[in-house]
Amino acid sequence: MPIRYARASLSGLAVAILTVSHSAAHEIVGNRFFPATLGIDDPGVNDELAIPTISSAKTGDDPSFRQLDFSGEYSKRITEAFAISIGAAYSRLSPPGGPTGMGANGFQNLETSFKYRVFKDPAHEFVMSVGLSIEWGGTGAASVGADPFNTYTPTVFFGKGLGDLPDTLSWIRPVAITGQVGYAIPGRRSTATFGVDPDSGDLIADTEFHPRLLNWGGTIQYSMPYLKSAVVDLGLPDFVNHLIPLVEANLQTPVGNTFTSGTVTTGTINPGVIWVGNTFQVGIEALIPINRQSGTNIGVIGQLHFYLDDIDPRGIGRPIFGNAVQPAKLFARN
Repeated sequence: MPIRYARASLSGLAVAILTVSHSAAHEIVGNRFFPATLGIDDPGVNDELAIPTISSAKTGDDPSFRQLDFSGEYSKRITEAFAISIGAAYSRLSPPGGPTGMGANGFQNLETSFKYRVFKDPAHEFVMSVGLSIEWGGTGAASVGADPFNTYTPTVFFGKGLGDLPDTLSWIRPVAITGQVGYAIPGRRSTATFGVDPDSGDLIADTEFHPRLLNWGGTIQYSMPYLKSAVVDLGLPDFVNHLIPLVEANLQTPVGNTFTSGTVTTGTINPGVIWVGNTFQVGIEALIPINRQSGTNIGVIGQLHFYLDDIDPRGIGRPIFGNAVQPAKLFARN
């Protein structure tokens, strides 16, 4: 469950922007393991630590800035089906052709998320969760685009594996689809700034309206561990059998209060791969902007992600209220 890496903006620039007593740790639904993905949140509820997540991309500002983010997120289950997570990100903005030190550095606002798994169907490899994310205004630096007001985002998450397809489509069974749809509600409708007209000397006001956003996206994954364990063992190298190639879409569409923001959808398409072990995973993806407003070059994001509920199922990886769960060992060895 990764923290959402944010596109920041400088002042005066446009914004770039199985439910049973012996269930296994991790979001394993039937034979399907849903990994933590880098661009959008996965549908699972787990004890996890994503650190570090590092992304580098050019913003959609004109001129475009290079943005480098270092972020982390910790997720803790309160019960077997309910978890709370907290995440933070540090951003470094570098202007084009500018001397070192002329950009901006600082933390983005802290973010807290609450997620509850509402449905799980092992036979059809389907899982659904609902959540609420709160970005705490004023906890980050305005110089890197952190807002001074809270933003509340209720979200629906889902995951569906195709393992229930008939034998004639066995090669498609390793495919899984995940997605999320959220509605971001700023705690402040607008912000007014005041200045003096250099020609007339009159006081002038400029109002920026903060839009409500539809945060949406999804992934298409092909699980090599699933291919080997549930379809056919092709005798591939062990390293290959740990891979999950995928493509993510991470998109934002202004849908309300759009007087100054416009309604253009921005975001990225992220092809990449995740290597999955028994206690951790490593992922890397390209960040391909969908339009000029989303960025000017292909970026990159990478993440190291730890499964705390497999590392220490009776300690830090145990739900606060509930019994320890059996570690989900996907492989005989890492």
